[in-house]
Amino acid sequence: MQCLNKFFIPTPLTNSPNSPTKSPAFRCRSRYPKVYHSPQAYDGKIASKKTITLPPNVGTITSTSNQFLKHCVRLRQSSSYRHVHGSVLVVGATTIREIYSYHRAVSDEPIIECLFVLDNCCIPEEIDVNNIHVVHVNSEVIRKVSGVQSVDSVDIIALVKIPSTFHIISDSLHEEGCLSFFSVPHRILVLDGIQDPGNLGTLVRSATAFRWDGVFLLPGCCDPFNDKALRACRGACFQIPIVSGNWAHVETLRQVFRMKMLAGHPATSNNPNPVMRLSKDFADSLADSPLCLVLGSEGGGLSEISRRACELVTIPMAGEFESLNVSVAGGIFMYTLQNENNKPVLTSH
Repeated sequence: MQCLNKFFIPTPLTNSPNSPTKSPAFRCRSRYPKVYHSPQAYDGKIASKKTITLPPNVGTITSTSNQFLKHCVRLRQSSSYRHVHGSVLVVGATTIREIYSYHRAVSDEPIIECLFVLDNCCIPEEIDVNNIHVVHVNSEVIRKVSGVQSVDSVDIIALVKIPSTFHIISDSLHEEGCLSFFSVPHRILVLDGIQDPGNLGTLVRSATAFRWDGVFLLPGCCDPFNDKALRACRGACFQIPIVSGNWAHVETLRQVFRMKMLAGHPATSNNPNPVMRLSKDFADSLADSPLCLVLGSEGGGLSEISRRACELVTIPMAGEFESLNVSVAGGIFMYTLQNENNKPVLTSH
């Protein structure tokens, strides 16, 4: 498991530019070469990684010792390698479809660079492969690249560009530099040392589903493009701004946008600070207030600086229960505190 501030290699800090069931119609095609991202500059230096390319005439790979496959395996295993090359592996047709469909709706730039397709399987019709290098592979290659031992449900893997809405803020960057990464910071989820990729991915998906405006990762969080996090979020990390930085950057957001700071916390009897109870009335009182919701790690909870900086809020529970899994609690918090102007409308049929 890789943590952001320990393993990530920052990319250039510039202003950002710009369904579960299979489709009944599929098509099989293999064409077009693709060149994969060279290392990018950071802090005035160039990462010493070579550009990785796949020859244009390669339409099939059968050997797990292929050099390009080794490159892809490293992308899956190493967060620093992923961010140097600006690419990530996405496993499974459902997640790939979600990423492709969302990106096609907001940008004309292709996001999928290469598709590995299992022999005798086809590409979902929704995906236009005109600018994608399609490579047909066997089950051994699928198993090697995906890292999944049982590949019965895996018939396609995509090499995808890391989205332009993801940023790593260097500690040397002035705090005001983080302001451009969230266009409308009315509801920001702040994760404090969330190391479990399944929990982090689920929280990112919930933030996207409840139309929060972005996710901020404090030191100690795992990479949102970790393969387990990607499976949990099912492509949501490609649909919401995600920024990795430190508390100084969060404090700048708070000051500039006058954001209220809340933190989820169990209502234990030995807690010296007052803890508010989450309720509809409490949420209604914050409807017009920009806010950050801070959630702590699975084992250690909130960091000391989070406890000092935030108003603590707990979810009322029956009986002897004091706490919930962070992804479950986060979903309840985000649903209850979501922006009323963006709240999905429930309709009856």
